[in-house]
This record gives sequence, C-alpha cells and structure tokens, in this order.
Amino acid sequence: MKWNQAIKDFAIYSQLERGLSINTIKAYKRDLKKLSLWLEENQMDDLPISISQDSLRTYIYELAKSVQPRSQARAISSLKVFFEYLILERYREDQPMALIESPKTGRKLPDTLSTTEIDLLINSIDRSTPEGERNRAMLETLYACGLRVSELITLKISDLFFNEGFLKVTGKGDKQRFVPIGTYTIEIIELYKNEVRIHVPIKPEHSDTLFLNRRGAGLTRAMIFHVIKQQAIQAGIKKSISPHTFRHSFATHLLENGADLRSIQMMLGHESITTTEIYMHVDRAHLSKVMQKHHPRA
Repeated sequence: MKWNQAIKDFAIYSQLERGLSINTIKAYKRDLKKLSLWLEENQMDDLPISISQDSLRTYIYELAKSVQPRSQARAISSLKVFFEYLILERYREDQPMALIESPKTGRKLPDTLSTTEIDLLINSIDRSTPEGERNRAMLETLYACGLRVSELITLKISDLFFNEGFLKVTGKGDKQRFVPIGTYTIEIIELYKNEVRIHVPIKPEHSDTLFLNRRGAGLTRAMIFHVIKQQAIQAGIKKSISPHTFRHSFATHLLENGADLRSIQMMLGHESITTTEIYMHVDRAHLSKVMQKHHPRA
C-alpha cells in the first residue's frame, strides 16, 4: 500500500466511520502528505505498513527545526491516529509512534474582546449596504451564540427556531446541539433575512443557507476572517482577532456574569469540560469575588 492510497482510505474511514469534520480530515491529510513528501525528498522508500520508528523519529526531529511546538504536536497526533487506523485494519501490528512524545506546548489563553470593544466593532459597520447588514447579523450571531466559523457559514434558515428561542447548530463531527438566542439577535437576523437576503439572486443549492454572498452562494471561512479583520481596522481595534475571538468572548463574558461551566460547555458544544476551561479568561480578582459571594465560610 502506497502513501497516496493509504491517506485516501484513511480519509474515507475518518469521515464515514468516525464522523470527523471536513476540517479535521484536511488537517490529517496535510500532515500525512508532509511525511510522504519528506520520504520522497530523502529518497526513502518506507511504506505506511513498513515505516520504522527510527524513520518517524528522524522525520519528527527534522520537522521540529521548522515548525512551532504546537504544529509539531498536531503532526504527531495525526500520525498516531493514522497508524492506529492501520492497526485496526490489520495492515500492521505495531504502533511506530508509541514512544514518540509530543512537545510541551502549554495552554495558550485566547484573546477576548470586552463588551465595549464588541459594541465598537459592530457599530462601526456601514449598514447602508446589503453586505453591511449581513455582516452585522453575522457578527452578532457569532458573539450572541458562541458559534464556530464553520457553524456560522453552514447555518440554515430551517435551523432557526426563533419561537422557541434556539438555533440548531451542526458542530464538529456533524454533532448537533441547540443553542439559545436572545430577542435582540433574533431581530437583527430577521431584519437581514427579510429585508436584505430576499433581494439576493439565490442559487438553488443555497436556498436554505442563511448567510449568502452577493452572488447567492454560501460564504467561505476565509471571507468571514477577512470581514472581521477589515472591521477591526475600521473600528481602530489593535488586537489580532478572528471569528474565534467572538466565541472566546462569549464564553468568558458568560462566566464573568455568573454562568456555570457545565452550561457554557453545552452551549459551546465541547465534549470535555477541560476544553471549556481553556477558553476562560478568569483572573484571580474574579475568582475571589465568586468565592466571597457563594462560599458559606467567606
């Protein structure tokens, strides 16, 4: 079995059997193709079923010279999952990545925006254009519901349960959850949907997609990143922000205002509570206030 075929089969398995997201599968394929290209460049004929631990250790050592620890850790994780798949399919019996450890990356606290900065950014949008009204609705939805960018661009009109006060969100691995949405954000989405979207020449395959470009097709992740970067410049915000910044801010502001981690975990769609904790910007002063307010011995 050659690398191209093995990677292709692994991608199909990851999608159909494990239900992984397209973005996760793309990352796996990218990491595996880097390894196969390195083998080719170094004139090494190691195949997926026979590559040794020594070859992999040399590759990881070379990789560490050119990438950050976080990227190195992700590559190691991708390779471990790939070889577990080969073992499961009985192509090989051993795990050649078993003794190769990931570098210590630490937990990077994500950047957040204050409520003032969020208001400043959204209020700086030029609402005199159809795109402006759309962008306002998108950014309000990102912040009000804590969505991932992939969840925003795949949001459908049929996912809007406004009478009940919820959105149905399709997250990683096509797992669905219901996220509460407030009346303020509902009104903004309704304004875009009923006053702007109806004038767009919608392509048949995107008839149910909520947020559209001017040609009537769905938006890309890159487009959302671009909109936010440009709007931050317009608002005079110096921080380096992305769609995920709104998600971080959503979680942090909820926690600071008394929401419990379990509720935030469910709204974010995290499988593990430890993942939710990474998103929290909780300073010691806030923790002290929580203890003083809620502990019986405070």
